[in-house]
Amino acid sequence: MKAIALKAPGGTDQLLYTDVPKPEVQKGEVLIKGKAISINPVDVKSRSGKGVYGRIKDQDPLILGWDISGIVEESKSALFRTGDEVFGMVNFPGHGKAYAEYVVAPADQLALKPANISHGEAAAATLVALTAWQALVTHANIQKGQNVLIHAASGGVGHMAVQIAKHAGAIVTGTSSAKNRDFVLGLGADRHIDYRGYDWKNHPREFDFVLDTIGGDNIDKSLEVTKEGGTLISIPSGLNEAVTDKAKSKGVKGYFILVESDGNDMKSIADLLEKGALKPHIQETLPFDSMAEAHTQIESGRTVGKVVLAI
Repeated sequence: MKAIALKAPGGTDQLLYTDVPKPEVQKGEVLIKGKAISINPVDVKSRSGKGVYGRIKDQDPLILGWDISGIVEESKSALFRTGDEVFGMVNFPGHGKAYAEYVVAPADQLALKPANISHGEAAAATLVALTAWQALVTHANIQKGQNVLIHAASGGVGHMAVQIAKHAGAIVTGTSSAKNRDFVLGLGADRHIDYRGYDWKNHPREFDFVLDTIGGDNIDKSLEVTKEGGTLISIPSGLNEAVTDKAKSKGVKGYFILVESDGNDMKSIADLLEKGALKPHIQETLPFDSMAEAHTQIESGRTVGKVVLAI
């Protein structure tokens, strides 16, 4: 089968199109014939030797990718049958091997793809949707009427988080550049903040919950506006190790989360997708042989929503 292996950490020239044997299915797993995959910042970081590269660097071949939507070709699990359309985030933060025509996945990390969405939309609603869900629902347990701030609200995780927070009944403020204001408000956000040059120190401490997907000094800005007793969750960026101590000094609960594969959470996401309460935005769909272009787009930091590759 065709696959894309990472020869060594570095630029997109290290992504090698190759042929590898079709993976074998073990008990509790399914073999998925891929229809679409999506690319995330962690793909780019891992390609360059950061991200989760250290966890998987000894794999041979090392095949990146975690977001998959496709059709079950073989099943050794009672959860799915041959012909089922499934989607999920595979083996994160381990070796997902989604950059391939066929992917083996633990069945308990998947959900049935809703019939009302495409495989591309399903692939786009995996890692980013799980991250938003696990941050807002699993960890923060946001409640109706709470004030919620979502940073980078036009990005992959951010645009999912806005919709999930609104579905929970929160009052949502999203940050982005001015050019993406209408997009963020169109997701359901109640307010928009243009992050460029914004005076965070003079913004009231009004937010019960803040989701930081940027890190670095954005943590300090976020803590300026989080209520005492509120919560700040930061997605790991390698720049924000002091978030817990910084938050504590402000009377705020602050910590990192790292998203994990979870079939039950995928089922919750599938339910929202089926109801139309959650809709992934796909900026661009590319063919499988355009992986370098996909990585370059994500690396730009200017992607609105998601980039998807059709297989």
